[in-house]
Amino acid sequence: MKLITLGPAGSNHEFVTLRYIDFHGLRDRATVALATDFAHCADAVLKGTADFMIQCAVHPACTATMARYFDGLFAVDTFISPSRDLAIIQRNDAVQPRSLVVMRPTLDYIDASQWDHIELVATVAEVTSGLVAGTYAAGLGYAAVAQSHPDILHVTQFIGTVDDAWIVYGRARVSGGKLLAWRDSPASRLYGQAA
Repeated sequence: MKLITLGPAGSNHEFVTLRYIDFHGLRDRATVALATDFAHCADAVLKGTADFMIQCAVHPACTATMARYFDGLFAVDTFISPSRDLAIIQRNDAVQPRSLVVMRPTLDYIDASQWDHIELVATVAEVTSGLVAGTYAAGLGYAAVAQSHPDILHVTQFIGTVDDAWIVYGRARVSGGKLLAWRDSPASRLYGQAA
């Protein structure tokens, strides 16, 4: 079985996809392919070169994925997963950077008014690798990179993780025209307590 998601290697999409595979006990029977965008992911599933695609529901491409491929690519599962810890990271050799590099969906996690310029890039992994390479002086990236490279990076503001909703797509429609939900879910227990 092959799952496909957004790369590059080390991306949050790869991290969560591997967690999903482990949850289902499929690590020894599944592989993960990484693509540069979700159009490539969707095409791979539709052509049969991948079996399933995983996408974060808050990714900017999510609406386009649902709209463009509604006649052959179907939501077959959803789940909630914490993401990798995020932080505002600065290079040690940067003095008072006034520009911050971020992936658009993560911008709302911070007060952007403290920065003169916000530069948007496609992925958090791009921010993180750019900080290590010296392309960027400061960015909202994966907190672990500062621990891995304390000689060149440090955390200026730890943000942590969020519990994102994720969508799994496949070629077979599973809803059968009905609402699919988990009646004994943790949310269902909360509904019972609130009622």
